[in-house]
Amino acid sequence: MGKGIVISLYDFTGEACRPWAEAGYECYAFDIQHPVEGRTEGNIHYRHADLHKPETYHDLIKEFGDNGELVVFGMAFPVCTDMAVSGAAWFKKKAAADPDFQIKAVDYAVWPSCLFEILGIPYFIENPVSVLATKWRKPDYSFHPYEYGGYIADDQAEHPRWPEYIAPRDAYKKKTCLWTGGGFVMPDKVAVDCEGYHGNGYSTAMMKLGGKSQRTKDIRSATPRGFAKAVCEFNKAVFHFHPKSNEEDAA
Repeated sequence: MGKGIVISLYDFTGEACRPWAEAGYECYAFDIQHPVEGRTEGNIHYRHADLHKPETYHDLIKEFGDNGELVVFGMAFPVCTDMAVSGAAWFKKKAAADPDFQIKAVDYAVWPSCLFEILGIPYFIENPVSVLATKWRKPDYSFHPYEYGGYIADDQAEHPRWPEYIAPRDAYKKKTCLWTGGGFVMPDKVAVDCEGYHGNGYSTAMMKLGGKSQRTKDIRSATPRGFAKAVCEFNKAVFHFHPKSNEEDAA
């Protein structure tokens, strides 16, 4: 048996999983953009899943709730398009087309927490400043990417996928909120100088992005590498309550 399993939902890039995979955990990144047949890179398994369907969560509970290997951590990055306050100017138009558009969006964000609570694992749900704070509950924590840039080594400063858009060592501001549970440990901050801040939540490089393409959305929502490293470092040693592990200890 390996070190355990990490589940990441609404995860296209797999960057949030990478520190866990490098530490020897088996990681499953679920997103509707992944091919139906799935793919695997090292310890990261990219799986196709429509996380806007309740039956998907029933399947995940069946798959991981009775897994012979311990699930140790969970995270989710639900789509923020219909919740982020930065898009409030379009809420009225969206409500006219679908009065329940925001109720649905909140459900899609809350369902992962239900899965993680059932699995009995530490977890976080990530979103920018959004209506989740009023339509679900207040976030437990918030941070800016630059506050965890110190976890990225100097020789790895450049972003491996989008260096032309994402500042080296995550040296930019973008207020990000976390809804946590299961004993999640918020990591200590190790900040870097934040140059290029343009006053609107993104680095000057990200100001180059425009339009509503999926690629633009993926870049803007990319998990900060420093924060991902810090979360793994502070949570991989957390005691995980799990009925199966307790039964095995008692045997």
